[in-house]
Amino acid sequence: MMTLAQRRLVRDSFELLREDARPLALLFYGKLFEMDPSTRRLFHNDIAQQGRKLMDMLKEVVDALDDFQPMRFRLAELGRKHAGYGVRPEQYETLTAALLWAIAQALETVFDFPTKEAWHLAITSICAAMRAGLE
Repeated sequence: MMTLAQRRLVRDSFELLREDARPLALLFYGKLFEMDPSTRRLFHNDIAQQGRKLMDMLKEVVDALDDFQPMRFRLAELGRKHAGYGVRPEQYETLTAALLWAIAQALETVFDFPTKEAWHLAITSICAAMRAGLE
């Protein structure tokens, strides 16, 4: 459960990330493939296009932070879809680490401990909902 202050930190920092969305996506996918090279085979389309999908989904999640329950169902469905592509449950931990790293790189000094903690909670909630779709 995120506090109001944590939701605000995620929203405010996401606005900064959206200004520079392409580098964030490239940082994220580069780190993900470095941490788990087997994930590369899961992506058959252009990484720039995949990055736009990532940013669109993050925007939807950020917009839904005050009422996350409906988003859980959508994320569970996305998790089921990803399972069909071959995503394994343990890969969500790698995703979390890679995305937090990429956000830290993109935000630099803005990514202080409270912001990192808030993003960690948000990403953990996303991954938990998606993992529920795998089961």
